[in-house]
Amino acid sequence: MAKVCVENSPKLRSRLRVFRNSIVREDTHSTYKALSAEAFTKHGLNAHGIIFDELHAQSDRELWDVMTTSTGARRQPLCVAITTAGFDRKSICWEIWKYALAVRDGAIKDPTFLPAIYAADPEDDWTKPATWKKANPNLGVSVKLDDLRVRCKRAQDMPSEENTFRRLHLNQWTEQDTRWLRMDHWAQGNEPCPVMLDGRECFAGLDLASTFDTTCFCLLFQLDDGRFWVEPHYWIPEENMRERVKRDRVPYDQWAKEGKLHLTHGNVTDFDQVRADIMVLAKKYNIRQVAIDRWNATQLSTQLQGDGVNVLGFGQGYGSMSSCAKMLEALVVGGRLLHGGHPVLAWQASNVAIQSDHAGNIKPSKQKSNERIDGIVALTMALGIHATSTAPAPEQSWDIMSI
Repeated sequence: MAKVCVENSPKLRSRLRVFRNSIVREDTHSTYKALSAEAFTKHGLNAHGIIFDELHAQSDRELWDVMTTSTGARRQPLCVAITTAGFDRKSICWEIWKYALAVRDGAIKDPTFLPAIYAADPEDDWTKPATWKKANPNLGVSVKLDDLRVRCKRAQDMPSEENTFRRLHLNQWTEQDTRWLRMDHWAQGNEPCPVMLDGRECFAGLDLASTFDTTCFCLLFQLDDGRFWVEPHYWIPEENMRERVKRDRVPYDQWAKEGKLHLTHGNVTDFDQVRADIMVLAKKYNIRQVAIDRWNATQLSTQLQGDGVNVLGFGQGYGSMSSCAKMLEALVVGGRLLHGGHPVLAWQASNVAIQSDHAGNIKPSKQKSNERIDGIVALTMALGIHATSTAPAPEQSWDIMSI
């Protein structure tokens, strides 16, 4: 576009030469060029002006640091960052965004930094045109109102589109890239369990921690009215709990005091304690089957089977996860999944991003999700074995071949 500007302006054409990847003014030895995203090739630059477009797309801060430190020899350098909101709260874009808010609100005095933020506030109703105007000062001119109406309606009908609309059109930071479960739908299940569960039949999913994940054993009960009750149990190591609080920015310590998660000794999850706690639950409830992710679970799976627990390996691919993930989505949207507002499970429900293939299959994705989702993975597996175990047997059929 800069080339087009030069080519269509006689005054600019008289001063500038246009090449394929740059525009040059020879008498001042000045160059305007577009740069690739590889940070290692940008060391040694002596930049006077930098326009950093879509900062939220940067996977790390390396390119930002290389470019912004390349202006040190200039008397009046200028760095302009242009971006819509993102979802990665550990990114350089989030860091600059928070700094911009602090300067704008007067919490930080920095006369060298000018924040210009056009965004909807977190509490604003994202479906209202008045909110759209806050994030789009050119609404009705370069941004078409009818186009936003169509996109907003689609986001309301398709929860997976909501976060994209809010980030790219309203500049609202979201919890993850593609929202799967809407939290207003999730909140429909906040009521307590209406029946006594001791001795009742249930199914379970077990997702074991790797590194800093949580370990979750999720019990699923089908109630007499067709709804489902979820009872999750979580474990994390006690020694690194404080580090987890700072890193994940959630109150693991408070949840532990409230009995919403269990602490195990040491700095890694003690699977012996997990096993013992599961056996206590097995005496309290009639646990028909336990679905377990086969990865990193061979020893505990074998031990639980030796304890008399019916353990089934459950794959994490589309073939195993898609149908039960869609079932979970339908239960949440329909208000048929009760969980009593369990805070850890609610936090993880808000984190879930899904992965899909070209055939329309879906599955919860730990890689795409920005925070922990272990409870939702365990719940999805529990739904999967429940559906398999309670499905009616197919009627016998005969295949007749004509030869």
